Amino acid sequence: MTVSTAQVTAEPAGKFPKIDRFIVSVSLLGMALLASLIWLETAPFLVGLFFVGALLGIALYHGAFGFTAGWRNWVVSGNGTGLRAQLFLLGLACLLIVPVVSGGIEGTAGTIAPVGVSLVVGSFLFGFGMQLGGGCGSGTLFTVGAGNLRMVLTLVFFIFGSVIGTLHLPFWLDAPGTDPIQLAASLGPWGAIALQWAVLAGLWWLIGRREKRMTGKTSHGLLERDRSVSVVRTLLTGRWPFLWAAVVLAVGNLLTVILSGTPWGVTFAFALWGAKIAQFIGFDMTQVEFWTWDYGALALRDSLLVNVPSVMNFGLLLGAMLAAGMANKYNAGSQNPLVWRSVLAAVIGGSLMGYGARLGFGCNIGAMFSGIASASVHGWIWFASAFVGSLLGIKARPHFGLGN
Repeated sequence: MTVSTAQVTAEPAGKFPKIDRFIVSVSLLGMALLASLIWLETAPFLVGLFFVGALLGIALYHGAFGFTAGWRNWVVSGNGTGLRAQLFLLGLACLLIVPVVSGGIEGTAGTIAPVGVSLVVGSFLFGFGMQLGGGCGSGTLFTVGAGNLRMVLTLVFFIFGSVIGTLHLPFWLDAPGTDPIQLAASLGPWGAIALQWAVLAGLWWLIGRREKRMTGKTSHGLLERDRSVSVVRTLLTGRWPFLWAAVVLAVGNLLTVILSGTPWGVTFAFALWGAKIAQFIGFDMTQVEFWTWDYGALALRDSLLVNVPSVMNFGLLLGAMLAAGMANKYNAGSQNPLVWRSVLAAVIGGSLMGYGARLGFGCNIGAMFSGIASASVHGWIWFASAFVGSLLGIKARPHFGLGN
């Protein structure tokens, strides 16, 4: 995600910086209104998920926790702090979630998906697209919530690409592949955790080795924050250390499993929003094969306020808006005028992410984060393939006037 990680400008000791009262008020009013509508429409557990989404949005914004920029920083400059924070996040979530979805709590299930051509192609396209679009699935949402106008364009085409992906997914599923592979089924939950931690430790070592070769040092930086301000003020106005954000994201995913029965996902909601818009303007999406499958057909018929990914996404948007208002930085990412090449990158990047997310069974959250947290092999393959696509996307960025 292209979000600045610069430290907050120091204020006089004991004095909180000015907040954007209008944005804070709008976000809180929006939360109260939506929570009330969800309560009336469904059940209390979805209200809980709405506020879990808001908490995730706050953590993403205040922690500037991004997969896109974290990958790019390590590739371009050797700075592995962001990527290392992601590995910590995956390891913690794995520890929390694998035992739960492996029988620890009845009625829960992990995020699993087939391994095949569709997964590899989809995740590759997503990785390429996120470097042009400027954010991943969660990154697009929280930056839109924080008022970034360019990312609104990325989100619009993310939704468009998602709908196109639903049209083509049955074709891609006919390509070669295998059934889902869940490590806990053969190794047991603790064996699966141990194996994944070993892989994460190996990646941690590789990241540090390259970082030291390029920069002359290994700077972990997971607890780095502006020491000139208090912990309380940092918590309320940012910028959070990566470790704080990672803990909140991992615990938030665990709460999602407990409340909904499955881990966190983002991009199915985009496909659903696009399909409902298409229905509204006259396209009969009920004849599309994807939307005849049980889950999709039910979601298309029902209100968005009973769809778990949509409810959580609404919470995430408003949580990020609240965090940006508390930091008095709403719309801070839109100060530079948009140029046509940057707009084109947002259009291409958003479309590829949407299309790739459907082929690859999700984004960096639903496929990689929740997949690895469920000890599903598809999460690791998504990670590897998306990273390769991201490498090419990083090389393409200068052609669209985007810096690395």
